[in-house]
Amino acid sequence: MNILTLFQKGGLAMLPLTGLSILALGTIFERAWFWYKMLDQESQIVHRILEAADQDWDLAAEVASRAKRSPIGRFLAAPLQLQQPDPELFRLALEAAAEEELANMRRGDKLLEAVIAISPLLGLLGTVLGLIQTLGNLRIGDLGTASTAGVSAGIGEALITTATGLIVAIAALAAYRVFQGLIFQQMKIFRRAGNQLELMYRQDWARRGLPTQSLR
Repeated sequence: MNILTLFQKGGLAMLPLTGLSILALGTIFERAWFWYKMLDQESQIVHRILEAADQDWDLAAEVASRAKRSPIGRFLAAPLQLQQPDPELFRLALEAAAEEELANMRRGDKLLEAVIAISPLLGLLGTVLGLIQTLGNLRIGDLGTASTAGVSAGIGEALITTATGLIVAIAALAAYRVFQGLIFQQMKIFRRAGNQLELMYRQDWARRGLPTQSLR
């Protein structure tokens, strides 16, 4: 049985299920490309910025500015673009940038959550409608006769939408869990890199003996 035949036998519920599957696939591919680009050079970017910050803060700001195409680059560049902020303002800039980047990482999550929740219900609805149609054509007087030969086949066709809904939901759930795992790992990386950069800045600030609210 090919896909077109399955689609025809599945009934009207296959239309929204197809739409949800297309939306889910589009989101999964977009998020996969996003994570591929992000993880490709992330560790090198962090290393370059921290190494530059250990030598000169203006150089670190320049290196971070060149890495703004990467989320980790934008995150570390946020406080470095300020004009000699005090340590508290430096920390606040890091936190604000982290929130913005994490929000970007979560883009598409709501759509996948909706697909996970709605797809099985649509599949079940299609099955119920198919069973109603199949059993509605069955008369009690036909039980045990050749007229009921197609009932089992009709019930089998009605279950197509349930299987389709489950497949779409399972695929979306698997991708969703992978992306959530990547977000969790990024939270740890952002926290570690941000803490290292903030500690270096606080040490430099204390060494220079600048007042707490000094601004350049």
